[in-house]
Amino acid sequence: MGNAEQALGLHGRRRAYRRVCYDLPAVRAFRSPEPRVAIVNTFASPFSNAVATARTCYTGRGIVRAEDVAGEDGTPEAERERLIARRDALARDLYQAGHHTTLQHAHFQFALENVSRQFIWSFLHSHPFYNSEQVSQRYVAVRPGAYAVPPLEGEALSVYERTVEQQVRAYQHLSKELIPLVAEDYFRRFPARRNKEAWEKEVRKKAQEVARYTLPVSTFAHLYHTVNGVTLLRYYRLCEQHDAPLEQRIVLEKMVAELLKTDAGYRTILEEPLPFEETLEARALAAASQKGMDSRSAGRFRQEFDAGLEGKISRLVSYNQNCEGLVAQSVREVLGLGREHLADSEAIDLIMDPAHNPYAGFRLNLDTHSKLTRSLFHAHYTFRKRLSHTADSQDQRHRLTPASRPVLSAHLDGEPDFVLPQLVAADAGPLRSFRDAMEASWEGMARLRALGVEDQFVLYLLPNAACVRFTESADLLNLRHKHTMRLCYNAQEEIWLASWQEALQVRDVTPRLGRWLLPPCTLRERAAEKPYCPEGKRYCGEPVWRYDLADYRRLI
Repeated sequence: MGNAEQALGLHGRRRAYRRVCYDLPAVRAFRSPEPRVAIVNTFASPFSNAVATARTCYTGRGIVRAEDVAGEDGTPEAERERLIARRDALARDLYQAGHHTTLQHAHFQFALENVSRQFIWSFLHSHPFYNSEQVSQRYVAVRPGAYAVPPLEGEALSVYERTVEQQVRAYQHLSKELIPLVAEDYFRRFPARRNKEAWEKEVRKKAQEVARYTLPVSTFAHLYHTVNGVTLLRYYRLCEQHDAPLEQRIVLEKMVAELLKTDAGYRTILEEPLPFEETLEARALAAASQKGMDSRSAGRFRQEFDAGLEGKISRLVSYNQNCEGLVAQSVREVLGLGREHLADSEAIDLIMDPAHNPYAGFRLNLDTHSKLTRSLFHAHYTFRKRLSHTADSQDQRHRLTPASRPVLSAHLDGEPDFVLPQLVAADAGPLRSFRDAMEASWEGMARLRALGVEDQFVLYLLPNAACVRFTESADLLNLRHKHTMRLCYNAQEEIWLASWQEALQVRDVTPRLGRWLLPPCTLRERAAEKPYCPEGKRYCGEPVWRYDLADYRRLI
């Protein structure tokens, strides 16, 4: 029995859960190196602190400290036991009543290694309440062998490993094959850098950035990941949901074991994971299967979805009516002014135009903290999007522009379904190599399915290029921040293209607001902040602040 199970007190409680879609194998371990999980930073007494914050709400004696609810060094043992019993009783009462804000004070910073990109996308980053800093495939080359291997055997294991090896070879080949194309565009922007070895590394990185589309989502990553106490409890409760339930369960057992090793008090309120078949998505898909959903349903869904995009990768499908008027009226309300003193256009320019609102040119985003710019919360936009798995992994990091992302296994039907990078499409050689890599990926997945491998393990062979379809909504305050970051020419090309299309569509329907969805250099130029480009030596080489949004073009 592993350390995680011992810490959780799971002796004798392992259950052979009944599965609807996934039959978790008896051997609960991947063949690849197991995830490494450690808490590296947290509060001194996180659980006692949560109870102390609750008691502070109901006392007139001032701040209640963690040691007041659990004792401290020198407290007699009998008194300490009495305090802890009282603490735990209050904690259970608060938890069962749903008063969980006290659990948000304590944060836990985890160091995670040997976890897949699929797990990170599907689980760790699928909600707003976290912070992560993870190794980037854009800038760090992926080593052969650094990928998750599910608990497969025999021919299934051979097919899986052979397919991943093909994907990694394609990545290595494209990383070299794309260099001439990247160099041509890069040195067009920076002619003075041509023939200087110091810049060859930059060219290689940009080629590698596109080549990574062939890598499988099983590729390992390492990261710092920080969550608060209530988020960690939610993680554990829902760790067996789609799309990577086994890996999610393994990692969360380790995370919770670390939690209890840090502070055993959390055992008082810890709930066991909800079995897979009881999760909402599993129940809904089981019901749909009974109503006639079959292997052709995914293809029909994709065709319908893509037709609705009308040739875009991100299409505006809804926005609230009169949102310009709403924003303008909100500005007047903040200032206590009538329309005769501040017209709609003046009110909008006051918060959106960097010439009037210098915050727009600042390095530190102050919009959520300013009384006036919070007026932007009232304008809302909804987009239907199709991105690659790797681009969506970046898109979902914008936690305040939330989306309803898919159960990936429900979107698969065996047909290749991927995003073609613009740089690859620009030359016949890389295009042929890329299509061969995609064909090999889907052939490997089809073979695994024919061998009866569960979808959760088949999904690990999806390439980074695999399509993800979803709907995303945002208020203008957070959409503007996202576009400020992602309209920069240094942003990954695909998420840049989606942001560019979104900004143009917002400008079309709400021109007084949308005209200010711009990259940081253009906002800083308007605010008279120098240098216009805040990226320093990472300057993209294009004087973007001189261009109209409609004229933006880029290949790398």
